Amino acid sequence: MTDAPKAPKVDSTLSKGLSILENLVTAQNGKGVTELSRELGLTKSNAFRLLQTLTTLGYVKHLDNKNYAATLKTWQVGRASVENLNLRAVAAPEMAYLSQETGEAVYLAVPEGLSVVYIDKVESLKPIGSWNPVGGSAPIHCVATGKAILASNYADLRVKLEGNLTPFTDKTMTTLEAVDEDVKQTLKRGYAFDRGEFRDRILSFGGAIRLPDGEAIGALGVSLPDINLDDGGEERMGALVQHAANNVSQKLLRM
Repeated sequence: MTDAPKAPKVDSTLSKGLSILENLVTAQNGKGVTELSRELGLTKSNAFRLLQTLTTLGYVKHLDNKNYAATLKTWQVGRASVENLNLRAVAAPEMAYLSQETGEAVYLAVPEGLSVVYIDKVESLKPIGSWNPVGGSAPIHCVATGKAILASNYADLRVKLEGNLTPFTDKTMTTLEAVDEDVKQTLKRGYAFDRGEFRDRILSFGGAIRLPDGEAIGALGVSLPDINLDDGGEERMGALVQHAANNVSQKLLRM
């Protein structure tokens, strides 16, 4: 009978320091030594020493109210990790699923300023289909992949839209009030819908791919000519895209 493999040793000091950092990144107003030590089961002196180390390394700052808060350095490290993810590989099974279920063109898009860039696609299987090249871009307020990302990141992006709502068809949203309402409906439905706002008679459905903090780093979309959409097909398309995008988000959560 072979012995079970031993669990790897964990450095207790490093573990405690990371637990403090993980706690602080979710605290909007920071936390004090007493609160952290109580929540994490640490002595006050231990918590204080770890906070001093994290402050010296630039991951934590001491606020005027004597609380401690995570700095942007934590975000920068996390962001670099996200940018190193192969999002195409992560999303590939869901793109294949959407293609099989709909037969329409499927896109993977990421935000770039006030646009989205298509970084992968599955071609339409229909005689008449939608077409956009990999590497192509579209305004974030006009297409469903962009609108899905916009709705998730609206608090940061809204102010940047003013003066940049260029019309492309008679259905394009050109006022912030119209975008406000569309974002509200997108969040309520769980998916974005483009009614021909970038190209006449080309519809699209988009679902945001989100990090655990809710930030959208990409979106999955299905695009099709309006003649391909059956009666009652909007809800089905939207549900499929929402489900696929949520699956990719869950994968990122586990990585």
